[in-house]
Amino acid sequence: MGDRLKGKVAIVTGAGGGIGRGHALALASEGAKVVVNDLGGAVDGSGSSSSAASKVVEEIKAAGGEAAANFDSVTTVEGGENIIKTAIDAFGKLDILVNNAGILRDRMVFNMSPEEWDSVIKVHLYGHFNTTRPACVLFRQQRSGRIINTSSTSGLGNRGQSNYAAAKEGIVGFTRTVAIEMGRYGVTCNAIRPNAGTRMTMSDDMKQAAERSGRGEFVKYLEALKPEDIAPLIVWLASDDSANVNGRTFFVQTGRIALFSEPVQEKVIEKQGGFTIDELFEKMPKTLADGLVNASPPEQPKE
Repeated sequence: MGDRLKGKVAIVTGAGGGIGRGHALALASEGAKVVVNDLGGAVDGSGSSSSAASKVVEEIKAAGGEAAANFDSVTTVEGGENIIKTAIDAFGKLDILVNNAGILRDRMVFNMSPEEWDSVIKVHLYGHFNTTRPACVLFRQQRSGRIINTSSTSGLGNRGQSNYAAAKEGIVGFTRTVAIEMGRYGVTCNAIRPNAGTRMTMSDDMKQAAERSGRGEFVKYLEALKPEDIAPLIVWLASDDSANVNGRTFFVQTGRIALFSEPVQEKVIEKQGGFTIDELFEKMPKTLADGLVNASPPEQPKE
């Protein structure tokens, strides 16, 4: 075991398997005491079980580390507070919060039910807030802390995932703002967009959909991307060495890590006073819209 995080206490939500399990094991391997949170539900958020989180706790202890399990849901204020309380009760403090818990309810937007929308927003977006808010109360008092949030490249646009994409891109905005608000207290808040083969990305439904669309090779590609390969970046972002990195978003997969650029205004048109409708119809095709191509153009109806 290493000691880069010796004396630190970390929480990882959704750590009963996949990427979250990798985070928990890696943080513990560098000396952190870890609260392993997992409701133990299915990919769609249904059901619950204590076995997933407990098993990871036992793995950490078997390797010589310290860990405690928590089975609360991140979807409620009370659940978020209880997760933070578990760290305080078990280890006396908190230094690192990794928001990782997530579910999928994929559906084309015209078929998506309000419940499918709400459930995904609750776990991802509310879930990040429900743990971050009480953690920041502590971090502000102690003037230190690391928050690592989990976004997704699906937030950049992905068919059948309007709920998931909305939540994941909302997390990026949340990350930037928490970084601004908490930076003065010595706290950093960053986000990752991980890519790995997990039970969420490699479900039977996902595999069948890929095969139907002729994307079978993509399934093989995902199978080679190991969830545990995301964790080294989490360890670095959780360490004191990353103090100068705040409010940024990283892509990470097996063998590849990238820093995302921040949004900028590509083109500008200006004038004194407001534009008229006639002016915009004349100017837009020649300026801001010049060269733009519809990435999803209309298709002929299928027979």
